[in-house]
Amino acid sequence: MYWHFDSLAYQFLGEEVGVAEMLSESAIWLLRLDFTLEFPRPLMPNMVLVGGINCHVRNPLPEDLESWLLDGEHGFVVFTLGTMVSDLPEETTSVFLEAFRQIPQKVVWRYTGPVPDNVPENVKFMKWAPQNDLLAHPGVRAFITHAGSHGLFEGLCHAVPMVMVPLGGDQPDNAQRLASRGAGLVLDIFDITTEILLQGLNEVINDTRYKENVQKLSDLHKDRLVNPLDLSVYWTEYVMRNKGAKHLKAAVHSLNWIQYYCLDVIALLATVVLFFVILTVKCFKLIFWKLSRKRKQD
Repeated sequence: MYWHFDSLAYQFLGEEVGVAEMLSESAIWLLRLDFTLEFPRPLMPNMVLVGGINCHVRNPLPEDLESWLLDGEHGFVVFTLGTMVSDLPEETTSVFLEAFRQIPQKVVWRYTGPVPDNVPENVKFMKWAPQNDLLAHPGVRAFITHAGSHGLFEGLCHAVPMVMVPLGGDQPDNAQRLASRGAGLVLDIFDITTEILLQGLNEVINDTRYKENVQKLSDLHKDRLVNPLDLSVYWTEYVMRNKGAKHLKAAVHSLNWIQYYCLDVIALLATVVLFFVILTVKCFKLIFWKLSRKRKQD
C-alpha cells in the first residue's frame, strides 16, 4: 500500500526508511477523526483523535468582502472544491452558474481558473477565500464542498448544512457519513444538472431539518474537555518528556508477517487437527480390521 511513497520518504528524510516502517515506528498518532462522524471502534493507546483541529474562532472578513455579503438580504453560500481542483470543465461550470443565477443568496466561489463569461451578479470568484471565517459568518446558509476532511470539519464546527460533491479518495465516504446523519446531501459530479443542483441547494437552505441536525452534530463535536489543538500539543510534549513513550506502543508493530497473520498459531492448530484426524482414521481402520477378521473366523 505504501511502497509507492517510499522514494519520497528517502528524498525528504535522507534515510532509507519506508513509509510503512515510519508509521509503525511512530510514537504517537494524531488522527484527524472524531466519533461524531466515526463508528465506535477500539483504539490503541498511542492514537489521539484531533478531528476539528483546523477550526478556529472567526476573524473579521476583508472589508470589501464583508460589505458585498451584507449587501444581500438572503445570506450567502460558500462553494469550494478544495485546493486540488483549480477549475472545472466549461459544461460543469455553466451548470453551477445557471443554478446560482436562480437563487436569492450570494455565492462566494473559490476558483483559480479563468473567469467564465456571463457571471451572475450574485457570484463572486476568489482565488483564495477565508473559508473558516466565511463558514463562521452568521450570514452563511449552505456550504458546497467536495467533502474533504478539512472543509467537512470546518462546516461541522460552525454548524453549516452542506451540499457535498465528492470527487475521490476518502471524500465519498466522508460525504455519506454526514448525509446519513441528516446534516447534508450528496450529489454526483458526473450526473449533476442545473435542476438537480438547484433542488439540492433549495432543500438544504430551506428545510430546517438540515440546520437542526448539523447543529446537534456540531454541539456534540465541540462538547469536549480539551480542544484538539491543545490536545495535540499536550501529547506531542508528553512523548518528548517520556523519551518516545514506548509504554503506549502496541507490540504488534514488532511482529514479523508470520506472527502478524497468526500463521504460526494456524499451523499449530492445523497440526493438532490433522493429528486427531489421522488418529481417528487409524482407529476406524483397526476396528474394521478386527471386525472383518472376526467375521472370517466365524
